[in-house]
Amino acid sequence: MIETVTVDTASGAYPVLIGSGLLENLGVHLPIEAGRGVLITDENVAQHYRDMVLAALEASGWNILCVCTVAAGEGSKSFATAEKLCGEILENAIDRGTVVFALGGGVVGDLAGFAAAILLRGVPFVQIPTTLLAQVDSSVGGKTGINAPSGKNLIGAFYQPKAVIIDTDTLKTLPEREIRAGYAEIAKYGLIYDVAFWDWLQENVQKLLSGDSAALRRAVARSCAIKAEIVAKDEKETDDIRALLNFGHTFGHALERAAEYDDRLRHGEAVAVGMVMAANLSESLALCPQGTAEDIADHLRSAGLPVKPPFSIAPQEMMDYMRYDKKSRAGVLRFVLLWEIGRAFVGGGVSEDSLTGVLRKCL
Repeated sequence: MIETVTVDTASGAYPVLIGSGLLENLGVHLPIEAGRGVLITDENVAQHYRDMVLAALEASGWNILCVCTVAAGEGSKSFATAEKLCGEILENAIDRGTVVFALGGGVVGDLAGFAAAILLRGVPFVQIPTTLLAQVDSSVGGKTGINAPSGKNLIGAFYQPKAVIIDTDTLKTLPEREIRAGYAEIAKYGLIYDVAFWDWLQENVQKLLSGDSAALRRAVARSCAIKAEIVAKDEKETDDIRALLNFGHTFGHALERAAEYDDRLRHGEAVAVGMVMAANLSESLALCPQGTAEDIADHLRSAGLPVKPPFSIAPQEMMDYMRYDKKSRAGVLRFVLLWEIGRAFVGGGVSEDSLTGVLRKCL
């Protein structure tokens, strides 16, 4: 069974296909005519899926000019890697019809999408996400980019793919920690947009974590559908609608920067901690019911996710890192906050005392 979610933006519409076994017949599922392409993946994913994807594309008439393999991990989202990657692709005499295929997790998708956006001022690309986090979040919506020394995702472009192909079978080769990290982004959708989905997640979290295929397909499809609805209303984050998807990310990105993007904290884990912080901030400002933050923390704990950072960091250091958050306006920090579970908004003007109090409580 294949589920289809359509992402309809001002830049164009494209399908997100969700099902099992899609990689084996990848070419059949692509909504674009076979031609020339390049495949970008990382060292870990290449071991599992590179040959399968190459065979599937070539069987459908695709001419894959090169396979570019980058190091696995957040360190590859850098200027150095992007420059090397673009150089390697350009050596193959691509044209504006050459399709970039991004096979991997969020790092590969962000990096490959950024390369596609800047090569020849834009070539088509297709997202083939292989991690839960990428399937429910980064592959959908057209955000591409790399990190800067100052912070995460500060260099990039809004550039929509031609299609997103999600084969949930790829989750079978993921480490348990990666599944849990991806689950944080799924939980986020319930918290900001859909209380009924949140209630369903509370009943089904263990099924999801144990790899139940029906539960995973439903969770991935609903997550993608919510993101598609939000992106359709605010493709380039100009109206404070798409910014809702950054719930927990102002705190989370600061924590990732503090950890220097190392193995102490995965992105999804940082988001989990950040969502608890954002809920505590909402409570401290009397915006949402008391006990909301603890309810969220309890659920995330049940999913095996951290609700506090696994290292020591001072409140002032956190605030220094948060200054680079992309939601800031005229130097004023803005946060995604909760009215209640299922209803979020973007707010600013939080006093330094209020923020410091929450950081002292949560760090």
